[in-house]
Amino acid sequence: MAVKIKLKRLGKIRSPHYRIVVADSRTRRDGRAIEEIGLYHPTYNPSRIEVDSERAQYWLSVGAQPTEPVLAILKLTGDWQKHKGLPAPKPLLVPATKEDKRRSFDDFAKALEGDENKGEAITQKAKKSEKKADEAEAPAESTEA
Repeated sequence: MAVKIKLKRLGKIRSPHYRIVVADSRTRRDGRAIEEIGLYHPTYNPSRIEVDSERAQYWLSVGAQPTEPVLAILKLTGDWQKHKGLPAPKPLLVPATKEDKRRSFDDFAKALEGDENKGEAITQKAKKSEKKADEAEAPAESTEA
């Protein structure tokens, strides 16, 4: 029996979330699983990824083959590198706190203060729009008399 580590889709039509499962390769995508070893929520910002590293290492050691999406997730978490004996990747992005967001906004505001072209248009105004405005005023005056 060939065993795969794959994603099991859950959720509504446009809000998917997945469970990382170990299942027989012949079962359906959302069919019966041997074991659930993690979560993946791609719609969150940043994406939520949780993998039980110990169980993932066990299943990889006994020959379970990850699908391409799961392989990408395992590379992000560092479980694939641990299995292959490679150096660990950079840590995953941690959600920003309100303080970090405020600090980045302040940096942006400071950068704008030093901008010399503040409030100036880069291109010149079109002369056709001025002529059309003058023509529109002229017939309105003639109808009043």
